[in-house]
Order: sequence, then C-alpha cells, then structure tokens
Amino acid sequence: MPLRLKKLIGTILLVALVVVYAVVATIVAVAQLAESSWVVHLAYFFFTGLLWVLPAMALIKWMAGPKAQG
Repeated sequence: MPLRLKKLIGTILLVALVVVYAVVATIVAVAQLAESSWVVHLAYFFFTGLLWVLPAMALIKWMAGPKAQG
C-alpha cells in the first residue's frame, strides 16, 4: 500500500478514534459518575484523557510504515 494512502486512511481513522473515544468517555462519565465528587471526575477525565494515546500511537506507527533499513 502506498505511504500516502496509508497516511490518508490513518488520518481519517485517527480523527474518528478521537471523536468516538471522547463521546464514549463522556457517556460513561455521565452514566456512572453523576453522584461522584469533583476529585473522582478529575481523576477519571485525566486518565481517560491520556488513555486514547495508546491506540493513537499504534495507528501512527502503522501510518509511518516500516523503518528504513540502512
């Protein structure tokens, strides 16, 4: 697969990942943390705000293609 096509597909998937992840994280927070204190909300959004980076890193690594041999 050409690198430009991989980058296009990866960019679209990355945007979709961020949007879907944000919506799901917010729905879970509203449904499960409604009566929790602000500290629990802060911790939840801190960790979920960092957690999306793991699948994004894998996607970006795939987009970059194989390492150059040399």
